[in-house]
Amino acid sequence: MMDKISPKRKQIRLNRYDYSNSGAYYVTVCTKGRRCILSDVVVDISTNAVGTTALGRPHIVLSPIGECINDCIKIANTGNVEIKNYIIMPNHVHMVVCLLPTTDDRGRSSLQQVVRNIKSYTTKNFGSSIWQPRFHEHIIRSRDEHKEIIKYIHENPLHWREDRYYAE
Repeated sequence: MMDKISPKRKQIRLNRYDYSNSGAYYVTVCTKGRRCILSDVVVDISTNAVGTTALGRPHIVLSPIGECINDCIKIANTGNVEIKNYIIMPNHVHMVVCLLPTTDDRGRSSLQQVVRNIKSYTTKNFGSSIWQPRFHEHIIRSRDEHKEIIKYIHENPLHWREDRYYAE
């Protein structure tokens, strides 16, 4: 009888880095199959008194699943975890997860635990997983980089059609 050999997964985390260290992390989590089930990017059209129409700034309208994720992110802001900057796009979520310094190891969360909690909360609420098994993270190393990432997050709806995660 032959044993099935599983393909070796590519290591995507920084080798020997402790992801429970205090610091800021840029995280992207995608839906399974990149299905657009979290929100819609909506552009309002307005007409002025002269009859000229204008497009407004694109904004996000959350689906019930997106609302659940939004609630979960708010709940995740406890202990040493702070998530102030995030956006729930149609098929992915971008967020800056800050792990704050603690005086002891009790209650200290790792980045993986934070993301796992968000994923499992929505899975429990909707009966099956909506997420890809992995997530992308980037360790934010400077104030300038942090500012650029926050700007990208807030402007993400403006660039949805050019986004690499865009799906019709």
